[in-house]
Amino acid sequence: MTEFMAASPHHVTKNRAVGPLIDEMDLIFQAQKEAFHKAPMPDAQERITHLNRLKIAMIRYQDRIVRAIDEDFVGRARDETLLAEFFPSVEGIRYAVKRIRRWMKPQRRRMGLMFQPGRARIIYQPLGVVGIIAPWNYPLYLTVSPLTAALAAGNRVMIKMSEYTPKTAEIVRQMLADTFKQDHVAVVTGDAGLAAAFSAKPWNHLLFTGSTAVGRHVMRTAAENLTPVTLELGGKSPAIIGPDTPVAEAAERIAFGKAFNAGQTCVAPDYVFCPRPHVNRFVASFQRCVANMYPTMETNADYTSIINSRRHERLQQLIADAKAKGARVDVINPAGETFADTRKMPIYVLRDVTEDMSVMQEEIFGPILPVMPYDALADAVAYVNAHPRPLALYYFGYTRQHRDYILDQTHSGGVLVNDTLIHAAQDDLPFGGVGASGMGRYHGREGFITFSNPRGVVFKPRFNSSKMIYPPYNRPIHRLIYKLFLR
Repeated sequence: MTEFMAASPHHVTKNRAVGPLIDEMDLIFQAQKEAFHKAPMPDAQERITHLNRLKIAMIRYQDRIVRAIDEDFVGRARDETLLAEFFPSVEGIRYAVKRIRRWMKPQRRRMGLMFQPGRARIIYQPLGVVGIIAPWNYPLYLTVSPLTAALAAGNRVMIKMSEYTPKTAEIVRQMLADTFKQDHVAVVTGDAGLAAAFSAKPWNHLLFTGSTAVGRHVMRTAAENLTPVTLELGGKSPAIIGPDTPVAEAAERIAFGKAFNAGQTCVAPDYVFCPRPHVNRFVASFQRCVANMYPTMETNADYTSIINSRRHERLQQLIADAKAKGARVDVINPAGETFADTRKMPIYVLRDVTEDMSVMQEEIFGPILPVMPYDALADAVAYVNAHPRPLALYYFGYTRQHRDYILDQTHSGGVLVNDTLIHAAQDDLPFGGVGASGMGRYHGREGFITFSNPRGVVFKPRFNSSKMIYPPYNRPIHRLIYKLFLR
């Protein structure tokens, strides 16, 4: 969730600290525009070469990036970085490399009978210069994944990385500078003022990953240039446990999804709906699963810290607000640690939550899990549908009738049945939100299409059949056409 200053670019340039960075960004932007005009349609082999260079660079820089992310978080599990950042990034590149030639191939489309002879095709053309605003929670993957799609589509790319992960941003900047010329791929770093100026550039496409609130600012700023945007936001992603589902199985999978990266994941389960008779059993199972995964937390290298003090304080305020308004709070702290002088947090389970609590109004983005009972599955569906559409929806159950009911009656960016998180790493599925959780899709072919102009082209031969309908009108040929086609 990148911070953003909702200010005009003219106001931002008056800031002496930000001004030189904006000047540098403007020079890079202009260089990329000029380079694109000189080579507007890189062939498939060029694009494959660029992506393979990116993959090799990531592997070469792997240890440095892992260390940088760990330092930025002051405690980020190495395996979480490898599993959630490197693995899907490398797999995404491999997936694209194998398919770029097929994606680039012009598609045949049908010409209407009245317009024959002729041929119709869609030619996928690069858009030009693409801007990517990356967040802090997965600073590598959420940079490399859209970059992969943009390069596969043949674009030039500039990336604004989060000021919350400065060490990672610097290492990624070095990695990309060692791999690409600045007029092809470049990283700019700076605070929220630079982010505002970045989104105000007349990009050929802008992709932003972050919060819904900041997404509104980005879209408003981009609208000044009619810049098309892809917004990957978040929201409150529900997990619904079916009426006849073994709650222990659901608890284990929800525990993994909630505790991974300490809940700082845009598709983390935000709250759970559980059949009323099974709520206590679910909470007990959830507690056991967390304790098995993290028998200690405060000094456990497998358990990730909250990114900064501001975010840590916000999460504490959410808990305090819920307590003050009547929530019952269970703290999962298997080793009874104090969590003094650390930004790590135990996991909190909240029961008896109400709509007026901040924890039920805001995306949590941390290790807090409200659990709500329901009496009929329709009640859970009604609650979800009465709120902004989420980025992800999780359903746990093995009864087809219940599963199909959830799929038919709810809306979300994506759905995962009987697990959490992993749908976001599937390269052959589009990823994105709907409504308040975002707009647009990327990953795989959908990413290629997002960053391409599907240019419709019609080829006509020397014989000009269209001449038959030229003026003067109301000739026999016109009357015959109307008789044949307007019926």
